Amino acid sequence: MLYRKIARPILFRMDAERAHRLIVHGLGRAVKLPGMQPLMRSLWDVKPDPRLETELFGIRFRHPVGLAAGLDKDAVAVEGFAGMGLAFLEVGTVTPVGQPGNDRPRLFRLPDDEALINRMGFNNEGAEAMAARLARLKPRRVPIAVNIGKNKATPNEQAPEDYRKCLRVLYPYGDFFVVNISSPNTPDLRKLQHGEELRALLDAVRAEIAEQAARTGGKPKPVVVKIAPDMTEAELEQTVGMLLDGGVAGIIATNTTLSRDGLTHPNRSQQGGLSGRPLRERSTEVIRAIWRLTGGRLPIIGSGGIFDARDAYDKIRAGASLVEIYTSLIYKGPGVVRSITAELSDLLAQDGYRRIGDAVGADHR
Repeated sequence: MLYRKIARPILFRMDAERAHRLIVHGLGRAVKLPGMQPLMRSLWDVKPDPRLETELFGIRFRHPVGLAAGLDKDAVAVEGFAGMGLAFLEVGTVTPVGQPGNDRPRLFRLPDDEALINRMGFNNEGAEAMAARLARLKPRRVPIAVNIGKNKATPNEQAPEDYRKCLRVLYPYGDFFVVNISSPNTPDLRKLQHGEELRALLDAVRAEIAEQAARTGGKPKPVVVKIAPDMTEAELEQTVGMLLDGGVAGIIATNTTLSRDGLTHPNRSQQGGLSGRPLRERSTEVIRAIWRLTGGRLPIIGSGGIFDARDAYDKIRAGASLVEIYTSLIYKGPGVVRSITAELSDLLAQDGYRRIGDAVGADHR
């Protein structure tokens, strides 16, 4: 209530990217103040609920709701976001070398549609800077997924080496890794989702993960691939088949969309990827299609348009084991995590499920 009545009106009068940076960097600094972390947990943390606990990729999650990539691109506010009750955090997208991204303005609100359009272009400080920040996080309160991409100047035929470079630098610091080949804001990046380009990338990532695991003496860490919502049925079938054959641990469905169907706000004409409520149905459709194509063999993390527990639950019933939020944090504030998880328990009880894992893929049974 305080966020929507006081904080959001102030932030929404600011340029969207300036407000984004103010919140993320301010959060990163605020948690260093004495007593701030306990205060945040008292306001926003999620109460333990055994019904919501789950395990995926050999990692324990205290509930299924995490943070999608793009909000904390450089891992500057990990402790702050962990204090909001999120069960895991996806940081990035990070590239081997820092880059400024696309020209500003490049982030736009669509309040009438509860959506955002961004064309950020993987603006980030680079893998070494992220590694240094993550190395200082001891102990960690939640699992961290590191989202990796290629530099804009790197041609697609050399893209596999960019992903390998990110893994070499960041392997010790991620609990699992997300290969981003689906942002619409880096030229030709989405071509890596298909055919021989995808096969070559998966081979390179698998080889680098094996090398890093051998070097560090542990089991290979999980790798998931984030895909776009804008594929045709044939493209999706081909991509999912290659991901199954490529030995990835899972898939994130989905990244932002280029569709503008049903939008009303004037910013709908801006170029870039659309996130938020308008993406809800399409991302759930993709989750449902992936489950059908794989028979539930490929774990799914659902992302796109999750504003309340019903949105999350629909994705879980469609086949998602975990879900991610981003835009709803902008529109509803940090209390949305506690709200979603509390109501998820009620939805499970209504359907007679004892644990969240029982509901995964329920629509297909």
